Amino acid sequence: MTIGRSFELPEQFAPDRARAKRVAWLSIALLTLGSIALLLTMGQSEAMKTAWVTEVLSILPPAAFLIATGYEFNQPTERFPFGYLRAISISYLVAAASLSLIGLWLLVDAVMKLVKQERPPVGTMVLFGHQFWAGWAMIGVLAASMLVGMVLGRLKKPLAERLHDKALKAEAEMNRDEWISEAAAIGGILLIGFGFWWGDAAAAAFISLEIVRDGWHNIRQVVGDLMDEAPTVMDCRDLEPLTRKVRESAQQLPWVERAAVRLREQGRALTGEVFVVPRAATQNLTLQLEAATTDLSNLDWRLYGLVVVPVARLESETPPRT
Repeated sequence: MTIGRSFELPEQFAPDRARAKRVAWLSIALLTLGSIALLLTMGQSEAMKTAWVTEVLSILPPAAFLIATGYEFNQPTERFPFGYLRAISISYLVAAASLSLIGLWLLVDAVMKLVKQERPPVGTMVLFGHQFWAGWAMIGVLAASMLVGMVLGRLKKPLAERLHDKALKAEAEMNRDEWISEAAAIGGILLIGFGFWWGDAAAAAFISLEIVRDGWHNIRQVVGDLMDEAPTVMDCRDLEPLTRKVRESAQQLPWVERAAVRLREQGRALTGEVFVVPRAATQNLTLQLEAATTDLSNLDWRLYGLVVVPVARLESETPPRT
């Protein structure tokens, strides 16, 4: 057994990982251009300001993803003997926390605008010698940004599922919420055009709530990972069936009387221990343990650093339910 071996993706996932990096760079480029366009047409619209902040914040996750992937598969060291698998979780925690704090600030700002009944002026613009309502330019930029969010989300979701990358999956969800927010901003601007002054601030408040909801969802997910939560299914809070599968496979070994398994998520990898009670007549226990470690680790490509530990007895095979 080598404790200095780093986690490696199976060879068949190399194209997906390379594509995920390209999509991350594409996200940064398109979202940066979208942020500049929103800034230039923002005016004094509260909904446009909030949509612009959402666009800027959406750059953080792909940037964090690219930084973390540079460390994720580095070799373990004496100072970091478990490797750097949680680099993605830590970087994404920073992005999610920033998202939540800024979303709360924008929500308070929008509510204050409603309370004070501030009416946002949307003037006119001159383009190619023609004068028109500036709201049309805002709507055009928002519509283009919506299209970008839709495309990026559709590109990231299948990659996240194949690579079992929850940070990338959360990114895809953020892109979805981004275009929903921009649709709300378009609605707010149209309401201003029809004389409903409150539409702008109401749309901004809705967008802010989406930002806060996004941030809280991502923080809860990442904190669970950092607290050694049991592996969960990608799209929901249900526990992964893999823990039960490993335990049942261990109990089927001819020299094992009872077995218990404890797994946790470290980035995209799953690590943990398999506790086994050997039968009384077991011979060559060391060789049996090494063979069991190899066999159980081959049950799923995400299993990494699995340790099979012999014990005299087990009080229970699973922790209590909460």
